[in-house]
Amino acid sequence: MNTAQNPRRILVAIKRVVDYNVRIRVKPDGSGVMLDGVKLSINPFDQIAVEEALRIKEKGLADEVVIATIAPADAQSMLRNALAMGAQRALHVVADTALEPLAAARVLLKLVEKENPFLVILGKQAIDDDNNQTGQMLAALWNRPQATFASRVELTATTARVTREVDAGLETLDVDLPAVVTTDLRLNEPRFVKLPEIMKAKTKPLEIIPLASLGGGSDLRVKVTMTEPPPARQRGIMVKDAGELFAELHKRGLV
Repeated sequence: MNTAQNPRRILVAIKRVVDYNVRIRVKPDGSGVMLDGVKLSINPFDQIAVEEALRIKEKGLADEVVIATIAPADAQSMLRNALAMGAQRALHVVADTALEPLAAARVLLKLVEKENPFLVILGKQAIDDDNNQTGQMLAALWNRPQATFASRVELTATTARVTREVDAGLETLDVDLPAVVTTDLRLNEPRFVKLPEIMKAKTKPLEIIPLASLGGGSDLRVKVTMTEPPPARQRGIMVKDAGELFAELHKRGLV
């Protein structure tokens, strides 16, 4: 399957977010979320995407796994973590500010054209903005099939069979390759990275690509005017029976 001229390559796009174990704090002026001194990690859905790409390669169905991110210059440790999991190379598109989904998809399309992957895998959404748009937009710009919310992926030489989670249960799609797949939580459990792999990752290729060289820009269409924490949970009360419960809910305008 492997040829020097045309290796079967998987491109995995990842995003750096506030670690899911960290309690989010809003800046006093409401201009955003506090990031100083906060642990930043690979978006959990994207980590699942990395794991799935590695499993596909380990089955002999791919020759190379390449990681890509669009992030500030200090995000290389996140890429090294993905390399420590087992990926062969990383691409770091340096951007000082976060890109909206369409702008990110356009940048990823440039990387797709550069790397010529037969499969692109992303997490279904990032836990910071929950947009759930970049994978779909990339597929549209690339003019290739997409299969979102994957809970199982099976590949042949020319197709991907993807079991996806929908409101009514499970749906199975057969799509031609190349294609875009976005991952759901139940697809796999990412591997634990050991110290020797972390040390090896320091020597793996990591290419730095200025955002401007890809023609990318902020291209802002949405402006955040205020960020607020959710209201504090109110203290509960005890009621004697269903009638009293209904009366209390009615008084609060909930029924």
